[in-house]
Amino acid sequence: MTITRAHQPVVAPSVRTRTTLAHPTLLLVGIVLVALNMRACLAAISPMVGEVQRTFGLSATASGMITTVPVLFQGLGAPLTPRLTRRFGAERVVLGAVLLLGAGVLLRVLPSVAALYAGCMVIGVAIAILNVSMPGLVKREFPDRAATMTGVYSTTMLVGATLAAGVSVPLEKVLGGGWQASLGAWSLLAVVAAVAWLPQVLKSGQEKAAVAAAPAGRPVEGIWRSPLAWQISLFMGISSLLVYTLVAWMPTILVDHGMDRGKAGLVFAFFNLVQVAGAFLIPLAAGRMTRQRGLAVTMVALNAAGITVLLLAPVSGAWVAAAVLGVAQGGSLGLALAFIVLRSGSAAGAAQLGGMSQAVGYLVAAAGPVGAGALHQATGGWNLPLTLLLAFSGVAAVAGWGAGRNRTV
Repeated sequence: MTITRAHQPVVAPSVRTRTTLAHPTLLLVGIVLVALNMRACLAAISPMVGEVQRTFGLSATASGMITTVPVLFQGLGAPLTPRLTRRFGAERVVLGAVLLLGAGVLLRVLPSVAALYAGCMVIGVAIAILNVSMPGLVKREFPDRAATMTGVYSTTMLVGATLAAGVSVPLEKVLGGGWQASLGAWSLLAVVAAVAWLPQVLKSGQEKAAVAAAPAGRPVEGIWRSPLAWQISLFMGISSLLVYTLVAWMPTILVDHGMDRGKAGLVFAFFNLVQVAGAFLIPLAAGRMTRQRGLAVTMVALNAAGITVLLLAPVSGAWVAAAVLGVAQGGSLGLALAFIVLRSGSAAGAAQLGGMSQAVGYLVAAAGPVGAGALHQATGGWNLPLTLLLAFSGVAAVAGWGAGRNRTV
């Protein structure tokens, strides 16, 4: 396992033979539509959890697993993806994952508790495959604009999540089929994305000879022993833990401190909206830097500042906390994804690094909402969970400082 300076060429460049079907505009449209699916089906169920709980008579813990299971299976599915992409090609793997995601969305709304959780598992695996495949595709197709394109698709993911959370309840009323119709409708978005992605699959079949003549890079040996890879993985893991914990509990924290539920919902919506700006702007800034250490530490510091406001003045400082945390958490997500393409020397390396960092990241993140809820139940308050989030922020700052060096795995 060697670490090289990022500006040194470590592999032969990938070959990208454009055809009519593979026009860059079609590729961009395909990436955007795929990215819209990558968080929408997770966010869509959040406003519906209460109805799902009543339909099946679930306990509070069992209801919490509806959102935890997909995150857990994102971590479990991530390491499998680099092997799939090497065998079948990234384009085919992305198409298969989008179709699998649509199938998981439909499975989740069948009238069975077993189907509900099975659908959550399938959705988690499908998203894991997309999470890992996309950085490699971006690295290969946009080698000179990888950070910019990372900003585009990370922003699109959050836009999809924000729209899904906002329209799920109105969609339930429009369709008239209860929560099942509202959640099942998101499978149509997966079908649209699959159709838009088909030209890339056809293109990949036409490029086999060219790719064989000039491969896109060999896998990185010993990546799990790389300190740099672990630093990126820990930065992604703790950043994701902070995101998922606050997404799960921020409205409850505000309400428990006396805020009206309606106002808490508005603050939470604003928090999600600001994340979109952070997810777009921070990767753009990262792509213009040779080292991103200061940027990583700044994101962690903003996270810590927002958590501190929630700890000390949760109601009076709610809007400030939402603004600061929105920039920090959207920016941390975009920066973690940017690290995957900036710290790898090839598309194959990006897929491997993405597999490792997201396996570690989502397994760590899955513990956040459950752990915070358990600590709240044990202590009767939110001080201990929020204090622990501050402690984790310190670890993320150290990991981000290492991940931001001008090196590649």
